[in-house]
Amino acid sequence: MAREECKALLDALNKTTACYHHLVLTVGGSADSQNLREELQKTRQKAQELAVAIRAQLTAALRDRGLDAEERAEFERLWVAFSGCLDLLEADMRRALALGTAFPLHAPRRPLVRTGVAGGSAGVAARALSARSLRHEAERDFDVDDLRELEREILQVSEMVNDMEMKVNVPRWTVQARQTAGAELLSSVGASSVGVVSVQERTGPCDVSKALAATVFSAVLLAAVALAICVAKLS
Repeated sequence: MAREECKALLDALNKTTACYHHLVLTVGGSADSQNLREELQKTRQKAQELAVAIRAQLTAALRDRGLDAEERAEFERLWVAFSGCLDLLEADMRRALALGTAFPLHAPRRPLVRTGVAGGSAGVAARALSARSLRHEAERDFDVDDLRELEREILQVSEMVNDMEMKVNVPRWTVQARQTAGAELLSSVGASSVGVVSVQERTGPCDVSKALAATVFSAVLLAAVALAICVAKLS
């Protein structure tokens, strides 16, 4: 029961990490906005919640001395997959921090067009630009606070990985996979070949008599068409 629950949690963590990776790639692009930054924040926090739950269950299972060899091997495989997922999450979080710092949402920008208008209207325009709304201030505060929080969360994920390695010693190179390398590709090729064989079995071999009859019919049809063309030219 615990193993199946760990598998379900790990599957959810893989999907959440993949979603976070996809969102990080859009930071600094044309689709970048505060909604994207908020979605990034929610996604990484969800991933960390799943990681904490998985770590607790896997640590408790692997430290149980009464676990049989088969169950232990399965939990060790889950442990290795979980460690790799955490490594990817930490790398994406560091990438998000670098991109968020390089592309702030509300950085001051130089005007691209200078109209040359000066005088009394310049003071009015300056006052209008300085009168920022509460929404704008809130967005600016969110951008800065989110980057600071992201720095703390990166340290927490790094500490989580180190704590895992201290509590449970499972070298990755000692864990054996249940399938050989490329087993998924071989299974897909086998399925496609089976489908081709089944189609051939349904269609069956080509009937020689039917093929000969079709050839004779085509020849007669061509001769009739040629004869009709000759008669039309003579008339």
